Amino acid sequence: MTRVPLDATAFPLRHRGFDFFISVPWESAPARQAAVDWSSQFANALAPYSQGVYVNNLNETEAARVPEAYGPHYDRLAAIKARYDPDNVFRVNHNITPAAGR
Repeated sequence: MTRVPLDATAFPLRHRGFDFFISVPWESAPARQAAVDWSSQFANALAPYSQGVYVNNLNETEAARVPEAYGPHYDRLAAIKARYDPDNVFRVNHNITPAAGR
């Protein structure tokens, strides 16, 4: 992935490094919030040592980080989305908002 030019794909993370994915399972509904809180606190503690984020590693509380995941490509992708999906029909998961709706 580091041999592909930055502008060749939507994925901007083209530097050498690691992908660290935090997975915190829970077994009951009450334990869910504790798991989400713990994993968010852990991710925040690691933030000073990280460079970017991979969109598939974002959790449901991190929708605001979608532009960060696409970096300098986000505006171009939002313009494409506005052209081919202006009503934002394909909006499940980590959505790229159409440029007209931003």
